[in-house]
Amino acid sequence: MLPEKAHIIEQLQKDLLKLAGIRPVAYDSNLPPGLGFLKEHFPQASFPIGAMHEFVCSGKERIAATEGFVSALLSTLMNTHAITVWITSCNTLFPPAFKLFGIDPDRIIFIQLIKEKDLLWAMEEALKCEGLTAVVCELQELSFTSSRRFQLAVEQSAVTGFILRVNPRKVVPTACVCRWQISSIASEITDIPGVGFPKWNVELLKVRNGKPGSWQVEWAAGKFHLLNEVAAIEFEQRKKTG
Repeated sequence: MLPEKAHIIEQLQKDLLKLAGIRPVAYDSNLPPGLGFLKEHFPQASFPIGAMHEFVCSGKERIAATEGFVSALLSTLMNTHAITVWITSCNTLFPPAFKLFGIDPDRIIFIQLIKEKDLLWAMEEALKCEGLTAVVCELQELSFTSSRRFQLAVEQSAVTGFILRVNPRKVVPTACVCRWQISSIASEITDIPGVGFPKWNVELLKVRNGKPGSWQVEWAAGKFHLLNEVAAIEFEQRKKTG
C-alpha cells in the first residue's frame, strides 16, 4: 500500500472513532494495570476514557460486586490529586472500604438523591466538570436520550462516566461506549486470616468498535490479575443458550 493511501486510511479510522465518541490516544495503551488482556477487545488497544460505561446489575450481590469492580477501575484512573463524584439514591456505600482499592475516601464526593430525574440532572452536570476524573451514578433506568446527553458531555470534558443500572426493569440500547456485567466469585483464603482478595467474573457485553468477552479477574497488590479467560465465541454461545 502506498504511504499516501495508508495515511488517509489511518486518518479515516481516527475520524470514525471520534464520531463514535471514542477519544484518540497519543500512546500505545492506557489500559489499567493488569487489564492488558483487554487490549484486543478495545479500539486503539486502550481503555475508553472520556466515554460512558454502562454496568447492568440486578440483586444485592451483583450490585456490591459491580461497586467493587468500579472502585478498582477508579483506583487505576485516579492520580494523587484526582477527584471523583459518586451519585446514588441509597446510603449503602461504606467510604472507608475504598482504602482497599488504594483510594482515600476524601477524594470522592458522595451525593445522595432520591428522585430519578435528580440523579440524571446531577450526573449530567457533574460530567461537564473538567476538573473531575470520573463520575459514577447508580440509577435504575437509562433512556437512549439521556445516555446520548451524557456521552456528548464527556466528549467535551474528557471525564469518564460510569452508569450502574441497579435492578433495571428493561435493558434498552444506549449511547454508552461499553456495557458490562459484573458478578462475584469465591475468593481464596490467604496466609492472613480474614477475607481473601476480591474476585469477579467480568463480562464485556458490548464495546463500540471492539469485541465482547468474559474473564475472571482478581484485585491484589493494587492491580488486576487475570485468572481465566473465556473466548468471545464461547461467551456469545453461552448468552444465546442461557
